[in-house]
Amino acid sequence: MTDEFALRRDTEKAVRAQALMDDETLKDAFARLESAYIEEWRTTGARDNDARERLWIAINVVGKVREHLGRLVAGGKVAQKQLDELENRSKLEQIRRSLRVV
Repeated sequence: MTDEFALRRDTEKAVRAQALMDDETLKDAFARLESAYIEEWRTTGARDNDARERLWIAINVVGKVREHLGRLVAGGKVAQKQLDELENRSKLEQIRRSLRVV
C-alpha cells in the first residue's frame, strides 16, 4: 500500500508540475529572468569575473528549475503506468477468484 501511496503522490506532483510548466505567467517569468541575466552577463566589465560567474549560475538555475519540473512530469507518467498495471493485476486477480468460485 505504501508503494501505491507513493505512486499516487508522484502522479499528483506531476499534474501540479505540468500546470506550472503550462502557466503563461511562469513561462514569461522564466524567459524574462533568463533574458535579463544574459543581457547583464554580456554587459559585464572585462575584469568582472565574479559578476559573470554569478550571472552564469543564475541563468543555469532557471534551467535547473525547468528541468526539475520536467523530471516530476516524467516521473508522474511512469508512476501512472505503474498504477495502471497494479489496477490491471488487481482486476485480473478478481476475475481469477470469481472463476475459482464457479
